[in-house]
Amino acid sequence: MEIEVDGATLHVEIDGSADNPALLLWPPGSCTVRVWDHYIPILSERFQVVRIDIRGWGESSPAADPAQYTLEQYAQDACDVLDHLGIKRCHVWSQSWGTRPNIVFCAFNPDRVISAALYAANTDLPDQAAQREGTIRAAEERKKLGIKTMKAAEGFLVHKHPEAASLVAKALRKFDLSKVIDKLTMPVLIGTGREDPNLVSSRVIARTAPNAKLVEFPAVGHNSILENPDLALETFLEFQDSL
Repeated sequence: MEIEVDGATLHVEIDGSADNPALLLWPPGSCTVRVWDHYIPILSERFQVVRIDIRGWGESSPAADPAQYTLEQYAQDACDVLDHLGIKRCHVWSQSWGTRPNIVFCAFNPDRVISAALYAANTDLPDQAAQREGTIRAAEERKKLGIKTMKAAEGFLVHKHPEAASLVAKALRKFDLSKVIDKLTMPVLIGTGREDPNLVSSRVIARTAPNAKLVEFPAVGHNSILENPDLALETFLEFQDSL
């Protein structure tokens, strides 16, 4: 499905019955909706799952104005898509970079969010070198434990407009996420790998958000939904069951 929003045409995929509660999924950095494919058969039994290619990524068009590559704009785009679909409230789940616009979405629209799962949450600028090192350490740990890393779905890094895709992630430098954490009043799950440098910030977020809990994933680096998808999903569903 293609949905027109302010200054862009967004590629949107919907799975599951509209009779189920809605779940909005936010992708990790540079990833398209395909990155969640391995979860859809299970999630769609319980939720109406909504996935959006952020403007400039995947099948979505670039922003009409370069100034529209902001976390605030991505959050507004999500609102516009939900409005188009007639969805008033939803659960949200995000991974890594996607947790940044998800935080803004939740902070600006708390009445719209039933619960929020913020994986690899970080309010600081990313330390990509440390993330890579942590991911390598975690992979070595999983190998010793016999845990297989998930192979991502084909096309999860394929962008129709590659020249625009590089602009999307730069938005994180334009918004101070630490200023809005106290506005996350809904139940919040923070799931972060023990080998992820984001864990330092995740612990601060968990102490600051009024209704948050932190789960630290052993033998996981920066991207739990691919590194240990079974654990990531099990933790998310247990969180849902606790609501």
